Amino acid sequence: MPRARTAPRTASSPVTDAGTRRLHIPIHLRWGDLDAFNHVNNTSMLKLLEEARVRAFWKPAAGEDAPSTALLDSGIEQGVLTLIARQEIEYLAPVPYQRRPLEVQMWFGKLGGSSLEVCYEVYNHPESDGRMLYARSTAVIVLVDATTGRPTRISPEMRAAWEPYLGAQIVYARH
Repeated sequence: MPRARTAPRTASSPVTDAGTRRLHIPIHLRWGDLDAFNHVNNTSMLKLLEEARVRAFWKPAAGEDAPSTALLDSGIEQGVLTLIARQEIEYLAPVPYQRRPLEVQMWFGKLGGSSLEVCYEVYNHPESDGRMLYARSTAVIVLVDATTGRPTRISPEMRAAWEPYLGAQIVYARH
């Protein structure tokens, strides 16, 4: 099983890994995320990545803490939707149930005019014995005007907040 070579990190602290500044988002597992084989189900992993994405990019409610990248307003009434155009995931090791949160590291592989590629690596908790890289994933997200359904440009504010987290795209193993 592949092992990551990263030093322990504190949750949601921006750090540099392999030359890329990353967000570190803690995500707790739920018992219902497991399947009959007693590990996180493949479809549940996509939901965990979605939760990390929401925490990293959606504005927090009053009194909540969020990274500086959390600029998107949630809800159709806000005028901009985020739609997944493509998602790819590579499972590297089964994820057993654990009480400590997983650490989802995130960065951007690409920032386009109206689309962005979010890259993810899913690890066990930073203070666990032996770091384990469980999965890598990318999601292409398109910002869309809620009224017209047409793509809308990434704002200068978004670009300024997200560019520091721009790094290399994930290269997947192919058979």
